[in-house]
Amino acid sequence: MNRRIVILAALGAAAAAALAWTAVHHFYFDSGVYAGAVRYWFRDGGMIYDYLKEGTPYGFTYPPFAALVMIPMAVLPLWLVVTVASVATVVTTVLVTWWFLGPLIERRGWTPWYAVAVASCLALFFEPVRETFGFGQVNLLLLALVAGDVLLGAGRGRRWAGVGIGVATAIKLTPGIFILYLLITGRWRAAGTAVAAAATTTLVAAAFWPDASREFWTSALWDTNRVGNLEYVSNQSLRGFLARLPVDAVESQLWVAGVVAVLGLWAWRVRAADPLGGLALTGIAGCLISPVTWVHHWVWLLPALVRCVELARTHKKIFRFAVAGYVVLCTRVTFLYETGPKPPLAFLGANLYVLFGVALLLFLPVTVELGADEPSAERVPLRRQASVA
Repeated sequence: MNRRIVILAALGAAAAAALAWTAVHHFYFDSGVYAGAVRYWFRDGGMIYDYLKEGTPYGFTYPPFAALVMIPMAVLPLWLVVTVASVATVVTTVLVTWWFLGPLIERRGWTPWYAVAVASCLALFFEPVRETFGFGQVNLLLLALVAGDVLLGAGRGRRWAGVGIGVATAIKLTPGIFILYLLITGRWRAAGTAVAAAATTTLVAAAFWPDASREFWTSALWDTNRVGNLEYVSNQSLRGFLARLPVDAVESQLWVAGVVAVLGLWAWRVRAADPLGGLALTGIAGCLISPVTWVHHWVWLLPALVRCVELARTHKKIFRFAVAGYVVLCTRVTFLYETGPKPPLAFLGANLYVLFGVALLLFLPVTVELGADEPSAERVPLRRQASVA
């Protein structure tokens, strides 16, 4: 017991120190943008999509329903906003870690509290989670909404399945790829529920704020300059990868071809995936095809990393690759290339998340092979569950 406590204390201290450094480094920049935009809209009577954080080109980029959820920021002091954001990030990290690890803990006979605590510390040390914490971002909240829906809703045939995905899509559009996931895997009712939830929440926002909704859907949504330069090294998407290459003349065409290729590969592999495998592959595909995927958006790698831990005994090469990837992606090595190319490793170092994501999309096993003494309904492929539901 003493050894466990020492290990956990060391990991907890390392995670806390990393989070504190990141918070100081980024000073909850995105929470400041959210709060400033909502105050400008509700208190000052301005158009939310006209707001820019003082001294920067950055403004509010989410749909109006996200602003509706953030209304309390209009009256709360910023210190309380960032405190709530910080606590929410830590709590949701622990929650999704528990969801991801639950079946593995049961099969291996691990002590639940210790396994979840150690894994949560490792997750909090992971660079995308640290960046989410330091910026005061919403990524872990969206991951929790979607993961709960996929693992506990659609994965178990619940009637409410799809609600979390729909609400997450209304807050930020990128989780909408999980609606396609539900369709491809034959969860028609859950897909319909997700569409209905996304549409209802979006229409509610439009009913109260038609001008803001019109501005978002006709203008702000299509203006990628609102979120920064595509070639910036933190943009770890296919579009960012191409923007950093000398292919300006054909960049758009290559991006479209890349998106089609990623979606085709994803659709082919995800059809046979169990819920955790489907969550992992879909999250990776969403990050790759989005025009802008900052490093902190790659929290969607967490379920893939857990899947690799599940495979430690049967797919040792995949497990070792994942461990190496985790270690490298905890080092901020990508940001060594922030100020420009540093040959000869610039191609690799400036695109680590993209390359790691593509490799996992290609090779991550979509199911776990269980022994005869390890039955688990949660590991049955989603299509097979749909056929018997």
